[in-house]
Amino acid sequence: MQSHASDDLFERAWQRDPTLVPLAERMRPRRLDEVVGQTHLLGPGKILRRIADTGRVPSLILWGPPGTGKTTLARLLAEHTQSAFCVLSATSAGARELREVVEAARRRRAHEGRGTLLFVDEIHRFNKAQQDILLPHIEAGVCSLVGATTENPSFEVNAALLSRVRVLQLRPIEVRDLVALLRRALTDEERGLGARKLEAEDGLLAAIAHTAQGDARRALGTLELAVDLVPEGETRLSREVAQQAVGGRALRYDKAGEEHYNVVSAFIKSMRASDADAAVYWLARMLEAGEDVDFVARRIVIFAAEDVGNAEPQALPVAVAAAQAAHQIGMPEAVLPLTQAALFLALAPKSNTALTAYANARKDVLRAGSLEVPLAVRNAVTPLMREAQYGVGYKYPHDFEGGVVPGNESYLPEALRGQRYAHPGPRGWEAAAWARLQQLREGTGGSEEPEPAGE
Repeated sequence: MQSHASDDLFERAWQRDPTLVPLAERMRPRRLDEVVGQTHLLGPGKILRRIADTGRVPSLILWGPPGTGKTTLARLLAEHTQSAFCVLSATSAGARELREVVEAARRRRAHEGRGTLLFVDEIHRFNKAQQDILLPHIEAGVCSLVGATTENPSFEVNAALLSRVRVLQLRPIEVRDLVALLRRALTDEERGLGARKLEAEDGLLAAIAHTAQGDARRALGTLELAVDLVPEGETRLSREVAQQAVGGRALRYDKAGEEHYNVVSAFIKSMRASDADAAVYWLARMLEAGEDVDFVARRIVIFAAEDVGNAEPQALPVAVAAAQAAHQIGMPEAVLPLTQAALFLALAPKSNTALTAYANARKDVLRAGSLEVPLAVRNAVTPLMREAQYGVGYKYPHDFEGGVVPGNESYLPEALRGQRYAHPGPRGWEAAAWARLQQLREGTGGSEEPEPAGE
């Protein structure tokens, strides 16, 4: 219900023996500046930083994976704004508990002039009756609602509630931020594990961080177990001990080091070489080692444009769809759309025309500067522009067979006429499209549209 029952429990345990309190709880940030990650919300001028500075918390839903700081942020916002902090779980709170919280908030506001931040965990489990009790009091400002959910609120929270709150998405904590948190926990003698005086390489902490997959609570729990497994008298946290704490097979993979780049390079080059088996293997190596799903998805999208391009025009839509699906569903199911996309790209015809065409054009842009736009392709939207010959000589492609002006019509700046930037490859849709275009320009046919390579 309301209350800080869990806080009191941890506080009593702390007083008896600090080691009885889990490391993740002991290291819970006490100030906003201690929060790792979420700079898109907490950085200078960002929304949560501005909210904290105003002293008044609007109703929010914090949406993000486990261990990304939803409860901590709500607690810190309450402390920063000097609001009472009340906690409810949507899975267990009934109508009576909700009414008690609301009534207490009303009295607090009337008699103490103090606001109440009501934190509702797993808010996506709220039913209609619970919402009906809270909604009018949220609208009247009796309390500020901050809900936490790991599910997409668009699908899991009713429209009536969504319309009254601001949804903020928390992101999985990046490895570098988790490493900083683990290092702080390892050296903090008051709240952390500093009394053990253990040393640990950054690479080893990064390996632990990888297995946490963006979850700070999980990372700290693994570190605590690893330290407990270090025999008395030893001063260094070893990879063997860390592997025991992680469980399973520790892969040789360091996101911040050379092996990370080696694996990524192998993945990209396997798809480029149309080696589907190797592409899937290196994909699995990255994902099973805890690589950020969004990072893998970005590499797949880039590859689709850079190495497949218009040889198979469906490559980019497939890659983008896979990236969106992976981001939406998360691990472990994200492996399915990513694998589908990797196989599609590995098997597709290849073209790097997008890369080479842009690079060639960029050289002339940087060398020649801002050359004038030809008069023929300027829009004559005023009489003065028409007098200046804007648009004169422009040929409307739809007036010609196949929608292509015959001959060597060019709309490049005068100084660059005759330059070629796009050199289409000999494979797939791109090759057929180029051949058709050349035939139409030469007046030798080619009016039929080329079919996409995947059909």
